[in-house]
Amino acid sequence: MQKPQRGSTEFTLRHQLDALPRTDLITVGAVTPEKLGELAAMARREIPGVRASERELAEFLRHDPNSIFVLCRGGKLLGGIAFLYLNCAGLDALLLEEFNLNDPPRKYLARPDEPAAAIYVWALVAQGRGAIGLGNVAQVLRGPRFHAADYYAQPSSPQGRALLGALGFEPVPSFQPDLWRYQRPWNRLPAVIAPSIQSVGNFAQRSVADAGH
Repeated sequence: MQKPQRGSTEFTLRHQLDALPRTDLITVGAVTPEKLGELAAMARREIPGVRASERELAEFLRHDPNSIFVLCRGGKLLGGIAFLYLNCAGLDALLLEEFNLNDPPRKYLARPDEPAAAIYVWALVAQGRGAIGLGNVAQVLRGPRFHAADYYAQPSSPQGRALLGALGFEPVPSFQPDLWRYQRPWNRLPAVIAPSIQSVGNFAQRSVADAGH
């Protein structure tokens, strides 16, 4: 995963991913064949370690056409984001570091008609104001197929790590190095409400008074 590029400082405010607002300034949609090569070149240029070719991405898209989104403004490509939608076996394998994330086995990917058990942020690149389009992507991934799935990611730079923290991701214990998770708000356990100091004091006063009778 990579950081948004310069010019997107308004995006670095601390927000929860699912609370990001959608915008009409950026057009977000599934990648088209016309944009695939341009996006692959941008990802190789901007994200450390990415070597995916247009042919490899096209093969990946044949499994799930809605796994790569492009961020555009006025027809100009500003970036994109690619996801691995994991099934239950895939989530277990991710946590145990049992498969190569650069070449994920199809057996670990949810079918297009199957609810995802986890959403892995495979790659993210955005230039200028493109990053504010992530609110539009988040809206799509609140749909029924993805509603129960938490996000996972591995930052590729200190800036990417800072971005994950700003979006509500936290490091998660796993065999996978530097794995971060964003837990969907509706998947979180209710917080235990601690009694206020005033309530504790009132209780203690009543207990002392009761003990005196």
